[in-house]
Amino acid sequence: MNYTIRKIQKQYYPLLDNFLYEAIFIPEGTEPPSKTIITSPELQIYVEHFGELKDDWGLVAEVDGKVVGAVWVRIMNDYGHIDDNTPSLAISIYKEYRGLSIGTAMMKEILALLKSYGYSQISLSVQKANYAANMYLKIGFNIIRENEEEYIMVYCL
Repeated sequence: MNYTIRKIQKQYYPLLDNFLYEAIFIPEGTEPPSKTIITSPELQIYVEHFGELKDDWGLVAEVDGKVVGAVWVRIMNDYGHIDDNTPSLAISIYKEYRGLSIGTAMMKEILALLKSYGYSQISLSVQKANYAANMYLKIGFNIIRENEEEYIMVYCL
């Protein structure tokens, strides 16, 4: 499948709400939450006023002119927060485009972008049961903390 990865443009910022919802890990056999869950303060920090902070960076993946995935970072006090100099990452791809290496390609692109901007590391949190946890480990993220449900991972740039 042909896809293009490029920097997110302002007109696509509203799509981050959709991708935030898609990023919520839903274990098999579990009913998905209502889309209103993304209005909670602990999730809104990922998207609210995106593009207005100096550490807001993002990429989108397009297939046939349709945005099918997004990866974005910002420095925020989220689940994967390490310190006030380390951006936290969020990534999401529409279900029908998963498993096609688009996510891995987006991850590699955002890591290269952040390194070029002088960041020394990036963090994320992922639920242990999420299939993406293995992708992060293969790319080179390291587990630095964990609790019963999730890993906190860091990638040194």
